[in-house]
Amino acid sequence: MELRQIRYFLTLAEECHFGRAAARLHVAQPALSQQIKQLERELGTPLFHRSTRHVELTEAGRHLTGYARTLLAEAERARVHMTELATGRAGRVSVGFIGTATYEVLPRVARTVRARLPHITMDLRGELLTPQLVDGLLDGTYDLAVLRSGAATEGVSITPLRTESLVAVLPTHHPLAACRRISLAQLAGEPFVIHPAQSRSAMYGRVLSACRRAGFQPSSLVEVGETATLVVLVAAGHGVALVPESVQSLRLDGVTYVPLAETETIDLFLGRRDHRTSPAVQQVATAIEESAQA
Repeated sequence: MELRQIRYFLTLAEECHFGRAAARLHVAQPALSQQIKQLERELGTPLFHRSTRHVELTEAGRHLTGYARTLLAEAERARVHMTELATGRAGRVSVGFIGTATYEVLPRVARTVRARLPHITMDLRGELLTPQLVDGLLDGTYDLAVLRSGAATEGVSITPLRTESLVAVLPTHHPLAACRRISLAQLAGEPFVIHPAQSRSAMYGRVLSACRRAGFQPSSLVEVGETATLVVLVAAGHGVALVPESVQSLRLDGVTYVPLAETETIDLFLGRRDHRTSPAVQQVATAIEESAQA
């Protein structure tokens, strides 16, 4: 059976008149009759009772009607889905997020994609470190990654998203927590809660460089992998921290975010695999770029 024959059959079943059915289908009446006869030969049973004045479904024709409608509906669903895949409006996209982009960028991306591309299935993972994200891009775990390092990696393309100011995270009871703005030098002598060492986190080197420019080295370091844990440890009084301003979306009791007098910044990037992106990945990448820059 061909889909064309099924369409012809259903139209004739609805009209019960060869002339009207042929007009609806924009085909000549003999062509319609020929296709119906061919379908009947393939199925081995008549589908219509015909007379000079009347066309009526046989019992076999009535049974075929339900199947025919299902076949055409599934064919249309397949056509629409293939079109959506080809244009990037459907598919599955996996995105990994650096820890400091988990609490503001990730939710914004999720909302944007759900509203704009409802047929794309998103697999979102947050609180990851840059090396995990780069490895995930290379091995196919992630189609896209929002990360802090713009260092060149073979097989991965990097696009700048935005530059963020660093802010201090202080325990609410800290003497400086009530200030509208503080100098980084005022934190000299404080223990720092920090993301892991340079080979694992772009934030580690960025925070220590900022401290050096302010004229001091932190008295001690408490290294943690997850941004949420970092903020929790600050709330518990284990030290102070520097984070990108977007982390202020993570609202926890016991901490206060205070802007710095100095201009200390860190960049956010979007990574993707070279030459292996689908239309859906391109659509989500555009949504991420717009969400990060909003």
